[in-house]
Amino acid sequence: MDFAPVFDQLAHSIRALDKSLLLIAALVAMFAGLVGSLVNGRLPLVGRVLRVSSTLCLMGVLVLVVLQLSRMDPRFSLAVPQLGYPEQIVEGQETRIAQHVDGHYWLDATINGHRASFLVDTGATLTAVSEETAAAAGLEPREGGLPIRLNTANGVAAAYTTSIGEMRFGNVIARDLDAVIAPGLGQTNVIGMNLLSRLASVRIEGGELILVPHHPQPALDLSQESGG
Repeated sequence: MDFAPVFDQLAHSIRALDKSLLLIAALVAMFAGLVGSLVNGRLPLVGRVLRVSSTLCLMGVLVLVVLQLSRMDPRFSLAVPQLGYPEQIVEGQETRIAQHVDGHYWLDATINGHRASFLVDTGATLTAVSEETAAAAGLEPREGGLPIRLNTANGVAAAYTTSIGEMRFGNVIARDLDAVIAPGLGQTNVIGMNLLSRLASVRIEGGELILVPHHPQPALDLSQESGG
């Protein structure tokens, strides 16, 4: 029996689920479990069915949430399969970035052909783009994606998951890269560990950040790309 169509349909359903539907499903399941406990003494069969259904529904909601969140954290990449999502691919040769006068490492990149500056932050779990950059690059919040709360200089802000079709810098190409649209970043864009962890190595030598991807790609010519 070919299970591929079943998995494809399940993956489509996961992507289509709105976060509010997951919350409603969880609340209904908890209510069903409560009712099952209350009627269990008088109607044992009904009570048992309600409690079992409640448990299975809550387990299903948990699985869907984990599948969505695992996509955004490289620590889960081996533990949780990326069901139905395109594989995240990073290719290219060694890229060296000199340290800026502010002590950070910045690079010029393109996302979906739009040119933008990015701060390389090994302490950031996720790659993040500003609202301005997202609009210019045609990025939209992922349908059914769960919002993420970020601590910013202006307080806690809601960020929304998205997918970058193609990101390029130096000799590196990242395709179908997960990212968040973060309104609290101002005009700053950040390259996080969900991209860096997919490179062959990341190291600092002599004031340079050296990024070594797995496969060689032609160097990016920024003169042919759109401005930011």
